[in-house]
Amino acid sequence: MCGIVAYLGRREATPILTEGLKRLEYRGYDSSGLAVIRDGQLVIRRAVGRISALEARLDDAVRGATIGMAHTRWATHGGPTECNAHPHRDASGKVALVHNGIIENYRVLRTFLEQEGLALESETDTEVLAKLVGHFYTGDLADAVRRALREVRGTFGIAVLHADDPDQIVAARRGSPLIVGVVGKDEYIIASDAAAIVQHTPQVIYLADNEVAVVTRTGFRTTNLDAAPVDKEVEEVEFTLEQLELGGHQHFMSKEIFEQPEALRTCMRGRIDLHEGRVVLGGLAGVMRELVRCERVLLTGCGTAWHACLVGEYLIEDMARIPCEVEYASEFRYRNPLILDRTVVIAISQSGETADTLAALREAKDKGALALGVVNAVGSTIARETDAGVYLHVGPEIGVASTKAFVGQVTVLSLIAALLGRRRHMSPAACSEYLTALHNIPAAIERALELSSQTRKIAAEFIDTNNWLYLGRGLQYPIALEGALKLKEISYIHAEGLPAAEMKHGPIALISPGMPVVVIAVRDHLYDKVVSNIEEVRSRGGHVIAVATAGDEQIRELAEEVLYVPDVPEPLAPLVTVVPLQLLAYHAAVLRGCDVDKPRNLAKSVTVE
Repeated sequence: MCGIVAYLGRREATPILTEGLKRLEYRGYDSSGLAVIRDGQLVIRRAVGRISALEARLDDAVRGATIGMAHTRWATHGGPTECNAHPHRDASGKVALVHNGIIENYRVLRTFLEQEGLALESETDTEVLAKLVGHFYTGDLADAVRRALREVRGTFGIAVLHADDPDQIVAARRGSPLIVGVVGKDEYIIASDAAAIVQHTPQVIYLADNEVAVVTRTGFRTTNLDAAPVDKEVEEVEFTLEQLELGGHQHFMSKEIFEQPEALRTCMRGRIDLHEGRVVLGGLAGVMRELVRCERVLLTGCGTAWHACLVGEYLIEDMARIPCEVEYASEFRYRNPLILDRTVVIAISQSGETADTLAALREAKDKGALALGVVNAVGSTIARETDAGVYLHVGPEIGVASTKAFVGQVTVLSLIAALLGRRRHMSPAACSEYLTALHNIPAAIERALELSSQTRKIAAEFIDTNNWLYLGRGLQYPIALEGALKLKEISYIHAEGLPAAEMKHGPIALISPGMPVVVIAVRDHLYDKVVSNIEEVRSRGGHVIAVATAGDEQIRELAEEVLYVPDVPEPLAPLVTVVPLQLLAYHAAVLRGCDVDKPRNLAKSVTVE
């Protein structure tokens, strides 16, 4: 959530800052603001709504400056108003600060500042931090930031300017990502996401928790909160500017749905040895002995990642014969979880910054678990804090509603399941057959994408229907959940995903004549059971939309609409059955006139509780 971009260099800052904010729009926001230092004066402009509203307020006062910072805010403390928008000033009006995260003890700090005679104008926790920095300032901005942050409890990614020092930006982080892009020896871009940096440079420095970066026109230095120097390595962003463009698509979500075949080929490249029939996951090599000997696997994530965990649970238990559980990351650390010896916890997160998932991971590590991560963002916090892990390598995902990251997560969990299965009891022939089928999944997804026009027609028929039901059994139950979530997220239609067998235990009361009921009815070992569930829906007048295996003629007699997907082995079927559900949600949202890539109230990366 929220976004930060700051610039120091030779060029005019304002165009770079506004373009950077646009690159970060997908993270979710409701207001924005910008601050520059020009002719010794701190100039701030803020606006509620889209970045275009901020651009309309940019006048000659902000032009020509070569240092500045900007922010997109997603409201937490205080509503989306101009007064609450960032940047915030200190009491002198010379310090400006932008902030991602939450200051948990801001009420205590606010009381302290008020006792010191400092009035606060906004409802935000961020203004408290800006005032605190100003309170500690005695001529050294970095020292003032470090002193202020030592008083803070909570999470932050911040950038700070001082009007009296137009040649310096101070940045710091704890629990909220912040990256320093090195454009040249005298030019830097600081951002909360590499998307705002990559168009200028692939060379970046990832700040770790409780690190402070001081960027000047002659270089940068990094310290901890006690001012001790910290050596940092310059790394390279793995994606390109081209991957951040729409490339002819109307929306990023559409682009990312259709990128899935190639994304999975990249995800699997070098990880499947078809000649030897084995899985090669270099990121796990250092912990393989401990991993293979584990007696329990715990998968944790939020939202779509949690659905991927549910698929992973089926696969790991079936293929590796290891007890596996799935936990909502948002609940995990609050219930005193039982972590026994030889427990492996795998945290799933596209961004690698999801606050709840990171907290669950830390709780598991504290209790002695082997902590693994499955993330997409290289250099992210979860990637750095795990004992080992696997990157998705599916490329940047801009649309808030996750699509290609989901299939990447399921693919990686499929590889982990096969790796463990082969090390424990799976025969070479069975493993080789499974990996060959997995290797062919991208081609199957390409055929599933041909359903786009058919799903659009179905969506057009039902976009005014306020309630949908999604049903699946076994491995397809998580896909029913994922399909319902996608429809809710971007079209704002209420939808519920259920295990098909549970429908008769209460939810069947919801079914009314004409109600769209999406049933995943592929030819697997539960097919006959699902057919019985379809009959129950039909007898109550529900309109059945079936996702079925190509060639299944029986289903035509039971469903009003049939979306045929390629026939693939049962353990891999979720990777193809999810595709028509993604398309269905996408077309419904477009036809309803919704903002597909930036749905209301949602953020791409939830970095606060």
